Amino acid sequence: MEISFKGKHALVTGAGKGIGRATARALARYGAKVTAVTRTQSDLDSLVQECPSVVPVCVDLADWQATEAAIRDVGPVDLLINNAACAVLQPFLEVTPDQFDQSFAVNVKAVLHVSQVVARGMVARRSGGSVVNVSSQASRCALKNHTVYCATKAALDMLTKVMALELGPHQIRVNSVNPTVVMTEMGRRGWSDPEKAEAMTSRIPLGRFAEVDEVVNSILFLLSDKSTMTTGASLPVDGGFLAC
Repeated sequence: MEISFKGKHALVTGAGKGIGRATARALARYGAKVTAVTRTQSDLDSLVQECPSVVPVCVDLADWQATEAAIRDVGPVDLLINNAACAVLQPFLEVTPDQFDQSFAVNVKAVLHVSQVVARGMVARRSGGSVVNVSSQASRCALKNHTVYCATKAALDMLTKVMALELGPHQIRVNSVNPTVVMTEMGRRGWSDPEKAEAMTSRIPLGRFAEVDEVVNSILFLLSDKSTMTTGASLPVDGGFLAC
């Protein structure tokens, strides 16, 4: 199955590391003009060294005004990947107001905001478009010490559905991908303990965690014209975790 994004402009948030970085590189490889958004300038600098065609934008998406100023002038966007997220784990009884507010600000509120800015442009141009929100299996399954993270991803899944409902008449498709643990640099560090990893992989029918490219390929499919009748969907990339 051949996919091309030639002539398309893609905006990727959280593009400095992991899934976002790999998605930005893949989109550029398949012909898209890519605007990469992250809050860490050094990550953008190294990404541009690897992929010189990428247009970098450095902003903290938790800052509403700064985000508005940073992305309103990036030009018409056809493809949006809302990947930026934070995950600081705390037991339920130890969740703090600051952590709650920060997580929802990045994982939900920023997705709403960036999507509003981009979708308004799509609607005004009558061009249609495709949005993919990077969610998690944690949206649908309670995980110990993931109180706030699970709640943000559940909210993101419902935001995805409402966006799909309201933007569908404008031919804007909105979907999410819902991975299990992904072997990013952070994922490898966080799940390097064999005992901890076994407790999770034992619940995954395929018996392993996801690789970054497996998530990126699902994102590319949902963005592409190979999925033109798919909207409002949450696509598990979890090795069957949610099937059990």
